[in-house]
Parts: sequence; structure tokens; C-alpha cells
Amino acid sequence: MPDTEIYYNQSNAPMLIRTNDPKLIRKLNVLAADFPGLCKLTEEDEICGSYFEVDKRRISIHVTRPYSEERRRRQSQWAKENGIQSVRTIK
Repeated sequence: MPDTEIYYNQSNAPMLIRTNDPKLIRKLNVLAADFPGLCKLTEEDEICGSYFEVDKRRISIHVTRPYSEERRRRQSQWAKENGIQSVRTIK
């Protein structure tokens, strides 16, 4: 199972990201290729994954509250009225 660790401190040092998530690795590799001054691959390891240094201004973390049942109901109704079908993952 892919996992990611993000190391952040309040200094001006870059954010350190260790991941073995293929999707995130692809995104960070594109960022590093396009903007080498803002993101760089520092190490690759078959077991632990890829290590990147990323300018803190390039990463944002959003903490959101869960949707209320009322909001879910309203959004579901809106989607039905506008012909949007949901895709559900079966666990």
C-alpha cells in the first residue's frame, strides 16, 4: 500500500517528502523537471521510495470538516437534477 511522509518545520528549509505512491512520484517528478529550483529528487530507494525536497510554497494541506447529512442530501439531489451520476467504490 502506498504511503507518504511529509517533514515540515517553520524555518526556511524546504519541505521533505518521502513517498512510494506512484501517482505522487509522477507529479513530483514533473514539478522537478519543470521547476528544478522549487523541487528536486534527492534519493530513490526500492524499499522506502523516493525522497524529494520541495519549496514549501508549492505544497498546501487542506483540513476539511465532514459533510453533514443535510449537505450530502442537497448535493445528491442537485446532481440528480443535473444528470450527474456518482461513482461509488465497493469495499
